[in-house]
Amino acid sequence: MMQNLESNPTTGRRNFYSFTLEGLESFLKQYGKEKYRAQQIFKWVYEQRVTDFDQMLNLSKDLRSELKNLITFDMPPILKHLVSVDGTQKFLFDVGDGNSIESVIIPSDDRLTLCVSSEIGCNMACKFCFTGKQKLKRRLSTEEIVGQFMQVQDTLAKSNLKISNIVFMGMGEPLDNCEAVFGSIDVIHSPWGVNLSRKKITVSTSGLIPEMYRVAEAKVRLAVSLNGYNDEVRSLVMPINKKYPLKDLLDECRRYARATGDKITMEYVLLKGVTDQLEHARELVKLLRDVPCKINLIPFNEHPGSGFERPSDETVQAFHTECMRLGAQVLLRRTMGRDIFAACGQLTTTANRPESMDISNSKIGGTNERRFSGGQPSL
Repeated sequence: MMQNLESNPTTGRRNFYSFTLEGLESFLKQYGKEKYRAQQIFKWVYEQRVTDFDQMLNLSKDLRSELKNLITFDMPPILKHLVSVDGTQKFLFDVGDGNSIESVIIPSDDRLTLCVSSEIGCNMACKFCFTGKQKLKRRLSTEEIVGQFMQVQDTLAKSNLKISNIVFMGMGEPLDNCEAVFGSIDVIHSPWGVNLSRKKITVSTSGLIPEMYRVAEAKVRLAVSLNGYNDEVRSLVMPINKKYPLKDLLDECRRYARATGDKITMEYVLLKGVTDQLEHARELVKLLRDVPCKINLIPFNEHPGSGFERPSDETVQAFHTECMRLGAQVLLRRTMGRDIFAACGQLTTTANRPESMDISNSKIGGTNERRFSGGQPSL
């Protein structure tokens, strides 16, 4: 089983996926190795997907032998791989000590987006989120986050597919685990690593204001889980609002927009009778009128014991139409992976939950079968 720490306590070896390029350079320097060796190893691993030192032929035989005793290439094992009727793919990973996490591949016409987890459980306790029903067990390491990406990418590569975008919207609050999250972003963005554009990386937060500046510093996209049109409603569904109310949160969003020139994605979950009425749409647009943002509407995704209901498709469409009529830039997120509990707010371990559900009662739920062909997803 994979070790959870960045170094293996039995062998003393470090996990390669815990390193940024600069971190590997510093590590090798401790053993008297040249700085450029880190770039060579990064290229072998991330560009060629070679993880056997014996095959890294531009390294000397002695160096290859020495590195075997210093570095491992362990990744979280895939316990389960489920595919939705709409083409969404969910991966369940073993992260040791009986714990597991989930990652999701979301297909669209022009991209394959990976939604990764950053924690086992979550401290935020958002009422509409299945992950929020679990207490935080621990934060993931950089190697476990990068490992999710690489395991999924290796699986997709067998079908000639490639991850085009990554969103930190899975299990956990990313800004509650900044060092590992931004360390993994460094690797995923680095031209010596995965080489993914910063504009294709999004960090979502429930509103941890003291850490939001780090998203701007990393020059990646910001998404905010808003889910309320005033403080009373937001505090009802998101306890964090009692500590960081809307005024302070939106002020920080404006600072992000000024610093980066980017719009924020405001994620808004539609809960039947709570956040889905036309008057709520009007209040939401009014609240965000002077915040550079786009609104992403998310019909609630059911899970056991949630206490909330999903609005009808007609109510969802009416809310969307009203926001557009009022001049907001608003997108209605097509629910993906709902049948395999891979949709927004449904991620957790598989304990106390069936593996699939019937979604045929909802057009917005996404029942069209989506298959993959060649290098791109297609309908």
